[in-house]
Amino acid sequence: MDAIRSGWFSEIQNDLWPGQSFSLKVEKILHEERSKFQKIKILETETYGRCLILDGIIQCTTKDEFAYQEMIAFLPLCCHPNPKKVLIVGGGDGGVSREVVKHPLVEEVYQVEIDDRVIELSKKYLPTMACGFDDKKLSLVVGDGFEYMRTNQRKFDVIITDSSDPIGPAISLFQEDYYKLMKNSLREGGIVCSQGGSFWLDYNYIKKQMLNCSIHFPRVAYAVTSVPSYPCGQIGFVIGCLDKSSDFKDPVIKFSSSEIDAMNLKYYSSKIHSSAFTLPRWIEKNFYENGNPK
Repeated sequence: MDAIRSGWFSEIQNDLWPGQSFSLKVEKILHEERSKFQKIKILETETYGRCLILDGIIQCTTKDEFAYQEMIAFLPLCCHPNPKKVLIVGGGDGGVSREVVKHPLVEEVYQVEIDDRVIELSKKYLPTMACGFDDKKLSLVVGDGFEYMRTNQRKFDVIITDSSDPIGPAISLFQEDYYKLMKNSLREGGIVCSQGGSFWLDYNYIKKQMLNCSIHFPRVAYAVTSVPSYPCGQIGFVIGCLDKSSDFKDPVIKFSSSEIDAMNLKYYSSKIHSSAFTLPRWIEKNFYENGNPK
């Protein structure tokens, strides 16, 4: 649930992060409605800019969204030698597509988002993110990502799943059969990257997600980024590759500082890429055994 009291929005989620909440001072409620799939709220906040909230959970703020969008996009894209065709599942705010289309080797991007109202409202209230929908590389489909992949096999080089948290309808995007479906939609050497949660909060769930991924992908890893408006200020990504020789820490594609600036990347760099896979000792010891998920 969420609450706005005395001018503050508080994110309260007892199923996913019990005993804590994150609060933002609200200047104005820009929009709220219940779509066919979820409750949507968009706020103007005092210090984090505009904020998109789905079912009471913060999805992004204009202050720090790039730290998530850039990493979920460029980590898998730069691990693939030639990511020509990319599928995005979810990402209705447009932020991930905005980043994916920047990559110079990407030729075609297909995005499947189930809730058209998130897309429409993001275009109206979050234009700096929704601008990703305007790129000529992008084909946008409103529909079910599962069904889309079932009818598009062996087509993509990279699949990025930008989902909400593992509760309610989104929980299916974290299960073993979803990784199997993604595998069947990839071409040889394909890579997947999914929102993976925070190890401070979702420790056991991340381990389960990595094991689910490892059933279908010979190389699996967990990478992290820092996003202050997410619980504990940290979130990660589960990445799987069909090429068992892939070394996630060493990006195949490295950009110069001038190339990074030309793409207007604020967080991602080749150094950040490598460091994202360096985990705290207690996490590394409990997530991996001989380099494989355990």
